[in-house]
Parts: sequence; C-alpha cells; structure tokens
Amino acid sequence: MDREKLYIQMSEAVVKFEEERVAELAEKSLEMGLDPVETILHALSAGMLIVGDLFEKKEYFVPEILMCAEAMQAGLDILQARIPKGSTGNKGRIVIGTVFGDVHDIGKNIVKLMLEVGGYTVYDLGRDVPLEKFVEEVNRTNADIVAMSAMLTTTMMGMKKVIEMIRESNPRVRVMIGGAPVSAEVVKRFGADGYAKTAGTVLEEAEKLFKRIKQDA
Repeated sequence: MDREKLYIQMSEAVVKFEEERVAELAEKSLEMGLDPVETILHALSAGMLIVGDLFEKKEYFVPEILMCAEAMQAGLDILQARIPKGSTGNKGRIVIGTVFGDVHDIGKNIVKLMLEVGGYTVYDLGRDVPLEKFVEEVNRTNADIVAMSAMLTTTMMGMKKVIEMIRESNPRVRVMIGGAPVSAEVVKRFGADGYAKTAGTVLEEAEKLFKRIKQDA
C-alpha cells in the first residue's frame, strides 16, 4: 500500500466511524515510516473535513459527528505518541476550553491535538469552564487566540459574554469558536473573529487569525 492510498482509506474509515479500522491503519502508517503529523493532517483531518461537509448538507447529525470524532481519536491516540517532543509549540499561544455548563469535550480534545501537531502551544482549560477563567488564562499566558466550543445552544450563549470580557481586557486577542450550534451568523452576532466548522478546518482558521494579528501589530 502506498501513502496516498493509506491516507484515503484512513479518511474513509473516519467518515464511516470505524474505530478499529482507523487504529489499524494508524499502526500501518507507522510501520511504513510515515510522518505521524502528516498522517494526522492528511488522513484524519481530511476525513473530518468530509464529515463537516456531510453535517452541512444535513446528511450527518451530532451523533454521527461524535462517532466520527471517536474514530479519529483512535488514530490520534496511536499517532500522537510517536510525534517527536519539541516538534510543536512554536507558532503561537492558544487558550482552549468548552464553555460553562457544557461537558461535551470530544471535539475540543481533537481540536487541541490538531493545533498542537500544527505547531501551536495550547493551554487547555478543559470542559465546563467558568467564563471569567478564559480571560484569566489569556492574561496569565499572554495568549494570542482563545478557542471556545459548545455543543448546546444554551451553553453557546456563554461565548458572547466571554468575547465581551476579552474585548475589554485585551482587544489584541482573537477569538475562534466552534461546535454543533455555531455558524457564520453566530460568529457575526457574538463578535467572534472566526470559527472552525470541524477539527479538519481548525488549522486553516488559526493561520488566518494569526495573520490578522501580525497585520494589526
């Protein structure tokens, strides 16, 4: 099996939420000597991009998203352990967490890993995070971006309050939001700077926000 074929098969396994198959192919990629970071980006992330498209088309819903995320996690667990220490964390600082009242963190955990393998230092506040904690952590770490997620419409409303507090405390910081109820309209209404539809698009969105930070500096 060549590299491209393996990447395609792994991404398809993510879409079909085949955890065992994803894990098997992750192990195979290591046996082939493939770079684990490249495999994450070009196979697992590619699969989540497809999942995001299916969600947009209303062919997949939250339960399918969560199962796909678990399948992706099966591959990440294997590949992450083989990423050389010191190969990440130089591109910028990001604070991440799920907002207060929301205990759904599968997507957040995947986004965290994607950002780490993409070269960012990530400060993970975990799940069900008190709103003021985001601001406190930004000030403590001098972070460039805050990334918040929510799976419920009710908890999503906390994002707006966090954004308001961050604008007052440190207007330089950019805010990225995500989760099932989040849309471009919500981003505009809440005053966020951007959002990632899926874990597969988070690196692209982070790059855009860091470019804006540099332009405004």
